[in-house]
Amino acid sequence: MTLIIYFKKGRIILELQLAIDLLNKEEAAELANKVKDYVDIVEIGTPIVINEGLPAVQHLNDNIDGVKVLADLKIMDAADYEVSQAIKFGADVVTILGVAEDASIKAAVEEAHKNGKELLVDMIAVQDLQKRAKELDELGADYIAVHTGYDLQAEGESPLESLRQVKSVINNSKVAVIGGIKPDTIKEVVAEEPDLVVVGGGIANADDPVAAAKQCKDAIEGR
Repeated sequence: MTLIIYFKKGRIILELQLAIDLLNKEEAAELANKVKDYVDIVEIGTPIVINEGLPAVQHLNDNIDGVKVLADLKIMDAADYEVSQAIKFGADVVTILGVAEDASIKAAVEEAHKNGKELLVDMIAVQDLQKRAKELDELGADYIAVHTGYDLQAEGESPLESLRQVKSVINNSKVAVIGGIKPDTIKEVVAEEPDLVVVGGGIANADDPVAAAKQCKDAIEGR
């Protein structure tokens, strides 16, 4: 489970995205409803999609009100078709990998936008971050997400330097940062002024996920 916090420089527009990875679709909807007072977006993570398919996205969409639904498909190919299917099952935001071909990125952006939806490009495993981020920005990605995966987190990697690199070349896309961020370390990430901050285990492993989500929101708002 991950939490994404979205805010805009100058005025805070706080969006909390709860990404759920290791539950079934019924448990995911139950958890989402517990925190929906603090959450604007709920993500059905890749493991749930692998285990249960896009009906998990539909189940969430049918059982929660007032939030957007993100399908973390991490698309690599047949992008317009896969985006169209995620949207058919209720997704408002869909993810594609930054290492996908330009043709796939372009097709995914076009499919999302013609349906009034958004595309998040996940930069995990991208080697030349600045070059690729600039290309993705020009291709019309709504979000570009710097992502330090679990395996690299275990080796002590931090996403902050990658965030700085990507921010330096972006003109239009929103920039996200993902990887090992916790409620008690979120302020150092916020200082880098991203648009999206992703909090993982600090929320997922909390005794009270609602209280943890509120703690993150309060940190962002400087309370």
